[in-house]
Amino acid sequence: MNNMKTGIRRRLPGTEIFDVENWREISATLAKNKTRTFLTGFGIFWGVFMLAALLGGAQGAKDLLLRNFEGFATNSAIMASDRTSMPYKGYAKNRSYSLDMTDVERLRQALPEVATVTADQFQGGCSFVNGRHSVAGQVMGVEPEFSDVMEPKIYSGRFINENDMATGRKVCVIGKRVAEQIFPTIPDPVGQIVQVNGISYKIVGMAGQLNELQMGGRIDEEIILPFTTFRKAFGTGEELDVVMLVARDGYRIANLKDRIRRVIYSRHYIHPQDESALWIMDISEEFEKVDMLFLGVSLLAGFIGFSTLIAGIIGIGNIMWVIVRERTQEIGIRRALGAKPRDIIVQILSEGMALTFIAGTAGITFAAIALGITQHMTANEVSTPQFQLLPQQALWIMGVFLVLGSLAGLIPAVKAMRIKPIEALSSK
Repeated sequence: MNNMKTGIRRRLPGTEIFDVENWREISATLAKNKTRTFLTGFGIFWGVFMLAALLGGAQGAKDLLLRNFEGFATNSAIMASDRTSMPYKGYAKNRSYSLDMTDVERLRQALPEVATVTADQFQGGCSFVNGRHSVAGQVMGVEPEFSDVMEPKIYSGRFINENDMATGRKVCVIGKRVAEQIFPTIPDPVGQIVQVNGISYKIVGMAGQLNELQMGGRIDEEIILPFTTFRKAFGTGEELDVVMLVARDGYRIANLKDRIRRVIYSRHYIHPQDESALWIMDISEEFEKVDMLFLGVSLLAGFIGFSTLIAGIIGIGNIMWVIVRERTQEIGIRRALGAKPRDIIVQILSEGMALTFIAGTAGITFAAIALGITQHMTANEVSTPQFQLLPQQALWIMGVFLVLGSLAGLIPAVKAMRIKPIEALSSK
């Protein structure tokens, strides 16, 4: 008892937290009831883990969804003809029609709010041959403005340009996967010759696709020809498979849909109110849907994180109450030997903070590992979703848990400080 009394009196104010004996005592207290300590620590660990995983994973999950539209102009749209759903001017419903180059020109003239209107055509089941290597795939005919709507990933060379279009040059951009299959020994096939359905084309670029959207196929698995060259090679005439457009800054595709339909419907004798006859995919609306979805996800993550945070804090408060009750006589002896109220408070709070720090650090560490594994598994050659916990987020989580955990343990600590020595010694 003399040693305890001497130890207490020799401690300088504010040094208890750095006292080795103090931390040994904390370790002994926490180890005294291993099951209780483990369960409380696991509650803190799980709360920190869930909060860290939600915060670090939200952006990665959003990146995964946005990967579907990577490279697209945010204010763009893709259009294609569909069957009519209403009779009009003697024409029965369920009638099919095709968009054509005249529609493209009319849209360019009637909609000054639109910066780009460009046409695409497709031809599937084509053979791509280089010597004894061959593969089947789709050919796409595009105008140079295609890259204004959907930016391709250029691995080498260039994309289709105006000169290719104007002169009808027999050149092509080859998809990366096609190149790997028919030019297995040549890393960069630019300048090589590839035969498409028996016609030779010079490769001017190798490209891939940034997004996951498929319009009949992916750029990686296609060969792209200049639009004029494509029409000559396949004799497709004026009919189009897809029309793509980009609105100018300050204008939204959603506000132009009715005018777009009027321009097209008036020429093809389609009922003005027949929304099914023209399929329009508004990319800006898709971006807005993703933003709204992740606003909800963020609110849900906040609710779950707050709930786990409260659960962890309640656990800390409970264990502090139990520790105070179990150590009532010890606290009384300390008070009798001259321990100041601040010494008792620091001792009780230190035990809660130690458990919070150890379990919280483990939770953040496991969350970072889980996020890193998820990021590695979802990464591809196009993009890497940002499943990661930022250092400032980790510090914020630990800081919140330590502060609120300390506050949760403050009431039991104050109760311990107010125990009178005579009452403590007589308690059982």
